Amino acid sequence: MGRYDISQKIEAMDPAQDAMAICHLLAGYEFPWDITRALEIALLRTFCVPTIAKLLHKTGEFQTHTQKRYDDTGIIVSELFKWGYGHPRGQAFLQRMNAIHSRFPIANQDYLYVLSTFIYEPIRWCDRFGWRPLSTLEKQAMYHFWVAVGERMGIVHIPDSYGGFETYNQTYEQQHFTYAVANQRVADATRAMLLGWFPVGVRTLANKAIPALLDDPLLQALGWQPAPAFLTHVLENSLKVRSRLLRNLPPRSLPDFFADQSIRSYGQGYGLTDIGPPALLEDLNLNNGKEHP
Repeated sequence: MGRYDISQKIEAMDPAQDAMAICHLLAGYEFPWDITRALEIALLRTFCVPTIAKLLHKTGEFQTHTQKRYDDTGIIVSELFKWGYGHPRGQAFLQRMNAIHSRFPIANQDYLYVLSTFIYEPIRWCDRFGWRPLSTLEKQAMYHFWVAVGERMGIVHIPDSYGGFETYNQTYEQQHFTYAVANQRVADATRAMLLGWFPVGVRTLANKAIPALLDDPLLQALGWQPAPAFLTHVLENSLKVRSRLLRNLPPRSLPDFFADQSIRSYGQGYGLTDIGPPALLEDLNLNNGKEHP
């Protein structure tokens, strides 16, 4: 069985009608590690917008519960990729996300930008470091998948084409990426969390390497210094070597969704009512019921 068997299956699908099935295969089988890394960069990009970063900083979640905030976001996205927004479990996690967001004053344009990062950051990462680039059909499926999620979140004025939404993403960054203290504080808290994943002996090197794959506008908006050139070169080349090695492996036979992995905040597993800021959990659970999906 060749490495391209799943991609050939995808190419026989319709990007709009089969968006859930295509994204299930991309996130669970074709690019599980890559999409997780890309969504980490997407998270950092949202910190570059002061209106978003100030709200996140005000809640205190990125200072006091950084790992849980990261894990909860990853779980919701992964549950949507795994089950789809049409399945009762996927719907339950989407409703949970909406209930959390409803507690905060979030502008529609900021919602739109965050939604756009979920489409274009995985695509850009896979084009750059994936074992193969995403096809045009797969890119369209990512667009249709997240537009459908956005509509179920109550987001309005979503651009009606892949190219139109990509232009929105790029224009928004040009207009709104600017340094603010809140940007750096939530980004620094996230950076400290990421460093905690590494053994103590390599954390100094890891700290220098974290900015290596990030572009200048992002670094400037976060107040971060670029990585040393040699680290950037080593990391980029290592990822390209990884992609070449993966091309020679058989297709994944079992899925590897983030939600199915060992999650740091939930050593004993999680349920729907565990998801959300600790300060809001009691209120969220009273309003959304105690049943796990």
